[in-house]
Amino acid sequence: MAVWDSARQSVETRYSHPWLAGIIFALDIRLRRHQAIVEYSSHPSCIFRLGIARSRRTLTLRDGTHLKAGQRMVQLHFWNEHIPPVPQKGATFSWARRMQKNISTSLRELARYLQSRPDLHDICVVCGDVPSAATKAQCQQIEYIMGYYGFETVMEYERLPLRERIHRLGENILISLTIFAQNAPALRPDTLMRVRVPIYLSRRELAQKFGNVNEVTAGEV
Repeated sequence: MAVWDSARQSVETRYSHPWLAGIIFALDIRLRRHQAIVEYSSHPSCIFRLGIARSRRTLTLRDGTHLKAGQRMVQLHFWNEHIPPVPQKGATFSWARRMQKNISTSLRELARYLQSRPDLHDICVVCGDVPSAATKAQCQQIEYIMGYYGFETVMEYERLPLRERIHRLGENILISLTIFAQNAPALRPDTLMRVRVPIYLSRRELAQKFGNVNEVTAGEV
């Protein structure tokens, strides 16, 4: 009951459908606890949370950082309550500038957080799965935007297991409900069909761009 009350009070006057937003945010809290997703910063402009995941893939990034299948990595998740709402007429220049600033702030906070956590010394890669419309142009746009911050897009072309496809459909349903509750005019018809654009950033690149360039990181060659 306390979780519900807290969520309800924080959204009563902010969103298109406050009652639905309260339910979704209460559910999100429970899911995050189950998945051990944490808020690594208290900065109001931080738009990411993080979880520790195991890589399903083996790959080598541009700077030589090698990630093995099964190796631990940081996985970023959007902090929905901190993401600036998209204007009813669509994304504007000022909205994009604000998002750009928030992403930079979030990555600086992440670099600082990782540097303060010796128990995460073995992690050499930060990753994320960005929801995207299932079009080549949209995926390329995400690749271009996140490339500005040093992320690399490494697409997966193998068919996902049934369990993972069901999981992603569930995520798309939750994303759709979240958008509808927060900012209904921004909901698109293709939200349920969204794919994921996998992005990767080496910890060394994160430290060089957003933190202490002298930080020693795992996975360097």
